[in-house]
Amino acid sequence: MSWLWAIIVGFVLGLIAKAILPGKQHLPLWLATICGIGGAVIGNWIASGVGVAETGGIDWIRHAFQLVAAIILVFLGDRAWAATRGSKQRT
Repeated sequence: MSWLWAIIVGFVLGLIAKAILPGKQHLPLWLATICGIGGAVIGNWIASGVGVAETGGIDWIRHAFQLVAAIILVFLGDRAWAATRGSKQRT
């Protein structure tokens, strides 16, 4: 069941990251989901390192770390996707 939650959270984080980034991203939905999953994992790792991974109530700081990591990964993933697909998609 934890894999299902990872996919759902990654999907949501990937969509939010694509919406926050300016301009049009050519990243497919499946790759945005993978970047969102990676952002969740990296955000959890950073939150554990800072000491805010487990708090009472909603872990807003951990979620912020996850979102920032997902934004960075979606940005880098979009650049890599556009570079491998050629410059004709860049508009």
